[in-house]
Amino acid sequence: MRIDILTIFPQMFSGPFSHSIVKRAMDKGLAEIHLHDIRDYATDKHRRVDDYPFGGGAGMVMLIEPIERCIDALRAERQYDEVIYMSPDGLLLDQPFANTISTKKNLIILCGHYKGVDERIREHLITMEISVGNYVLSGGELPAAMLCDAVIRLIPGVLGDETSALSDSFQDNLLSPPVYTRPADYKGWKVPDILLSGHDRKIAEWRHEQAVERTKKRRPELL
Repeated sequence: MRIDILTIFPQMFSGPFSHSIVKRAMDKGLAEIHLHDIRDYATDKHRRVDDYPFGGGAGMVMLIEPIERCIDALRAERQYDEVIYMSPDGLLLDQPFANTISTKKNLIILCGHYKGVDERIREHLITMEISVGNYVLSGGELPAAMLCDAVIRLIPGVLGDETSALSDSFQDNLLSPPVYTRPADYKGWKVPDILLSGHDRKIAEWRHEQAVERTKKRRPELL
């Protein structure tokens, strides 16, 4: 999978993409992430990417031209499955949605900032809008990093155990069951006996029961 991220703050991605599973996926050649500074596509000497909104009001709006020039340059090199805009009013990112996006080959992700992007960008250049929650952040960089992490970990070969992602929360509309590791007894806090039994079928049944119970208690709307 190749992901091209358009942003005015490319340095914000150095942390999320330099460690853990995303870094491992890139090292294995299973994922590519390319950062593009929108300012590099500005046409004036000040590398301006924003202007005042027509009709007045607070804040600035990101300009059409630098964004279109960047998208056009990328599209001239390859076909993209989606041009995604990270937006609070987009489709809510959930696990089934992440599963679907993980099957794509080439993605462009646009990170907005200020009061957002000129609406004509959304009308004519964007093919999909994604939200990470019903709240507003200062820009699309953190949501873009979240989307990349959620999607890349689902690519076959990224995780050490191919079945690991299948047991994640929300994969089957259930929260994950509780997990334990050594020691089996810590200050009298004991691991459930069933997990020490070695009986795979009964352990699987217990985990499913626990997942259902936890979901009922914490996120009943998922059931």
